[in-house]
Amino acid sequence: MGLKRTLENILAHLLVLLMSLMVLNVLWQVFSRYVLGTPSAFTDELARFLMIWLGLLGAAYVSGKNGHVAIDVLAKRANAKNQKVLKRTVSGFIILFCLAAMVIGGGWLVYTTYELKQHSPALGLPLAYVYVVIPLSGLIVTYNKAVDIITD
Repeated sequence: MGLKRTLENILAHLLVLLMSLMVLNVLWQVFSRYVLGTPSAFTDELARFLMIWLGLLGAAYVSGKNGHVAIDVLAKRANAKNQKVLKRTVSGFIILFCLAAMVIGGGWLVYTTYELKQHSPALGLPLAYVYVVIPLSGLIVTYNKAVDIITD
């Protein structure tokens, strides 16, 4: 479980950094708009991209802690053996979804935007860099759920 703990630690620090950047970015946006009178052109877009990264990496982090909101009506009524089977089944479906939608679908999105050389309007950042968090988060969630199945 050393790798899982290390991954959680890295994600936690990265999420703090991203959130700090987002707060500074929004503070600069408010300051430039209301104090300087000339709103910054890039802050809106940067806040949007940071929110995407925060949301997806935050979901990956929470999946490692099994902290997502869950409907546990069936699990609470089942005995210990059936709870284990249900937990493994749910983790299996999460793995299938993450592999299909996030890793394969997100990878395709990254590849397409990279090949089309799409850039964001204000920052000029390649959109593939923004979207790479989708397959990355999918891989992290897949890893976390696979560890849950193995160690359960």
